[in-house]
Amino acid sequence: MITEAQIKAIGKVLNDETRPLKERFRALFTLRNIGGSTSIDCISEAFMDSSALLKHELAYCLGQMQDESANTVLINILQDIKQEPMVRHEAAEALGAIATPESLSILEKYVKDPVVEVAETYPAPPLNDSNIQELQNILLDDKASLFQRYRAMFALRNMRNNAAILALCEGLNHGSALFKHEVAFVLGQLQNDISVPYLAKSLENSLENEMVRHECAEALGAIGNEECYKVLNNYLNDEKRVVKESCEIALDMCEYENSPEFQYANALQVVS
Repeated sequence: MITEAQIKAIGKVLNDETRPLKERFRALFTLRNIGGSTSIDCISEAFMDSSALLKHELAYCLGQMQDESANTVLINILQDIKQEPMVRHEAAEALGAIATPESLSILEKYVKDPVVEVAETYPAPPLNDSNIQELQNILLDDKASLFQRYRAMFALRNMRNNAAILALCEGLNHGSALFKHEVAFVLGQLQNDISVPYLAKSLENSLENEMVRHECAEALGAIGNEECYKVLNNYLNDEKRVVKESCEIALDMCEYENSPEFQYANALQVVS
């Protein structure tokens, strides 16, 4: 039985800016796994932080918790034009994941938001198509609707074979920053070594949008092989804060993937 005092102690780790970022991330994912109103309160408090990466992950975790009591804070973040685009986008995705009538009506207001990363935020079901070439053609077609391109992306992800993954990798060279960011996220979910050179190339491209580079770093951390470790170490001092921090977190994920640790979200052990 996890007590409220223990949850609040984990929340203190999350909200302590003097703690290493990797410890704060583990605290965040521990709170996500515990769930409940106290965890949501602790996560919501952390939106005061200066790290766009952390705030992006806060919104992501609230969406995964699928608790409508998180709607208020997520709506506030989406409406706050001072927040970074990647944070507002993730808040919109989280509202889509929770999918209450209230949140859906709010999302409709932002379809034409001047910030493209917000306007292009779509929850989309996969296409019912098993032809990899056809799906790749849709994925890479700049004239196709973004909704259809996302549906092709998720259909390819669900196939989980090498040909489909290589088709997805080509998506890192096409479309908006948000689109490429989503491709990288999907490749991180698949955790296949064949995507590493493509993810590394995007991370290494200093002219690429930092939102894309950040997601490529996290995908490399999820894959966690030796090559990923080498690439991520090269960008621990990147001039873009969100890239630098993403590599720090991704390396912690690499270490976890190659360790005997039972779970990544281990903050309960730390505060107990």
